[in-house]
Amino acid sequence: MPSLVTVYFDATRMALLPMLPPVNTDVIIKDVKIQQLHSWQMSIAQAKQIQQELASQVSHKSETIKPHFIAGVDISAPDSRGIARAAAVILNYPELEVIEVKTAENKLNFPYIPGLLSFRETPLVLAACQKLSTDPDLLLVDGQGIAHPRRFGIASHIGLLLGIPTIGCAKSRLCGTHASVTAEAGAYAELTDNGEIIGVALRTKADVSPIYISIGHKIDLPTAIHWVLECCRGQRLPEPSRLAHLATSGKQITILYSHQQRLLT
Repeated sequence: MPSLVTVYFDATRMALLPMLPPVNTDVIIKDVKIQQLHSWQMSIAQAKQIQQELASQVSHKSETIKPHFIAGVDISAPDSRGIARAAAVILNYPELEVIEVKTAENKLNFPYIPGLLSFRETPLVLAACQKLSTDPDLLLVDGQGIAHPRRFGIASHIGLLLGIPTIGCAKSRLCGTHASVTAEAGAYAELTDNGEIIGVALRTKADVSPIYISIGHKIDLPTAIHWVLECCRGQRLPEPSRLAHLATSGKQITILYSHQQRLLT
C-alpha cells in the first residue's frame, strides 16, 4: 500500500503555472510534487525547442509497477465562453472502482496548434490533479506520449512534470504509420515513424477502431500495452480514460470505493 505521509506542493513552483488555483495544503496529491521544468509563457518556437530538449529526459524503461491506484486524465474542448474542463479520475486496482474524481475549469491561454497541445492543456490538467488526495501509481493520459513528431506529447510532458509512470492513450494518430490491425480485442500493430517504433495501434474491443498507445514516461511499450488492456472493461477506452472523458463533459461519476473508507479499514 502507498505511504499515507503527506508531502505538500511547493507554492513557489505552482505560482509559475498561471492557470492553477492557489495551493490547497489540505487537498493535494500527497506524495507527488510538480517539477519546475520551464515557464508557461513562451512563443511557438520556444515551445518546440522545449519539446526537443525535454524529449531526451523521457524514460523508456519500465519501473516495477504494481499499481494500487490508476488515474486517467482528460480535458474538454472550450465551450462558448472559452472555458475548458479538465478531469482527473482515480480507480483502485484490480477492482477498477472509482475512488476520486476531481475537475478544474478555466480558459486555455495557449493557442490550438497540433503537436503543441500539451502547452495548451497541461496547466489545467495539473490543476485538476492538484485537488487529488490520493497519489496514483500509474497515469493514463488522453493524448500522445512519444508518438509525436518531436517525441514529446502531453503524456510525456505530464509524466516528467509529475515524475510518475504515464501512458499515452490517444483516440487518433498524430504521426507514423502502421499495418492493419486484426479484428480481435488485444491485437495490435507497431506504429513507426522514420524507422523508429513510437507506439502501437491497439484494438481494445473486437471490431472497434483501435486506439494509439505510446510510452509517456517511466514505462516501456510492452508494459504500457499490458496495463491498458488490464484497464479495459469491454469498451474502446480503458476505464480511467473513459471515466475521465465522461467527467470532462460534466457527467456524474459514481464513487464506489471512497478514500475515507480505505483509511478506516
